[in-house]
Amino acid sequence: MSDNDKPTNERFIPFFKPSFSNAEEDAVIRVLRSGWLTTGKEAAAFESEFSSFVGSPHCLAVNSASSGLMLAMEAFGVGPGAKILTTPYTFVSTATSARHLGAEVAYADIERDSYGIDPEKVEVALRKDKTIRAIVPVHIAGNLCDMESIREIARRYGVPVIEDAAHAFPSKTENGYAGTLGDAGIFSFYATKTITTGEGGMVAVRDGDVANRIRTMRSHGIDRNTFDRYTSKTASWKYDVVDEGWKCNLPDILAAIGREQLKKANSFFELRSAVARRYTQAFSAFDFLRCPPDGPGNAWHLYLLRFDTDRLDCGRDAIAQELQDAGLGVSMHFIPHFELTWCKKRYGLSSDDFPEAAKKYETTITLPFYPGMDGETVERVIETVTRIACKHARIRP
Repeated sequence: MSDNDKPTNERFIPFFKPSFSNAEEDAVIRVLRSGWLTTGKEAAAFESEFSSFVGSPHCLAVNSASSGLMLAMEAFGVGPGAKILTTPYTFVSTATSARHLGAEVAYADIERDSYGIDPEKVEVALRKDKTIRAIVPVHIAGNLCDMESIREIARRYGVPVIEDAAHAFPSKTENGYAGTLGDAGIFSFYATKTITTGEGGMVAVRDGDVANRIRTMRSHGIDRNTFDRYTSKTASWKYDVVDEGWKCNLPDILAAIGREQLKKANSFFELRSAVARRYTQAFSAFDFLRCPPDGPGNAWHLYLLRFDTDRLDCGRDAIAQELQDAGLGVSMHFIPHFELTWCKKRYGLSSDDFPEAAKKYETTITLPFYPGMDGETVERVIETVTRIACKHARIRP
């Protein structure tokens, strides 16, 4: 490796970098000066504003999307003796959220031409396994699953659809926003997401009873919210615990950051889309590179570039290492569950069971991609990727 290829702090391009301004700083200071730090007025306002944005009747702020998944599953009756059906091509918490409830996990492979769960395989699984109580499709990288087909299948089998929409804000189709297309949708505000609170998430649901169950269970099963208890002039100490809940609420400091980020969601989307267009324009010129799918409503959360290793003299991992050595902060989305020790031990699955997911995983690299990327940074990513890939092409372009 030459000196020019060695990364330095000045030359390193991170996989992701959050976009903040004085507005987020002012929001945090506002909360600190208010004297109320945990879940209160800011969280309630964030819920209301997010609800208006996506058009959901009920939105509930939580401390992570993982918590949101668990709460939504529990509210729809997922527990011991039941299973959820999801894809192996997702972050581990899509499945472990069900395991924390004592439920099991069934898997369906992804589609050939996308990273989304295959509706045909969803129906096959539901036909065979009557213990499946919920379908959990995952909108990988912000590109939406075939929700129309999935909803129709769910209707026929009488099971709810809980969207893992962690990557999919603000994905919008003619039928509405991702996360509102099923019975519930869970959004993530983790540090690398399209809008961020550092840690946090939101659950959108249609049904009021389900919303009330989540609202209660996210705070120890207490029937009265904290802000009301501490500010009420009448019996502020009095409450009941109606069930064994968890501690999953979003504090006001993080909610205040989320409110400012929400105002920028559409502008962030436009900036990411512009980077995606430039990447796709450049990479499409090479027959050993496969640009990510771009369906209706794509939020462009991640840019997943596939390398046709049949046309290269090395595998995906070698390419990724060279990209890192050249100063690009690349990642992998995702390591499929059948590659993880816990899943192998519990379910005995392997890559042979999910050929499409295995193929995508073995050939995909997530490139640096965030709204604050300037033109020079984008061009350097393109130049680095194409230079290294061309070096390994069996037939040089």
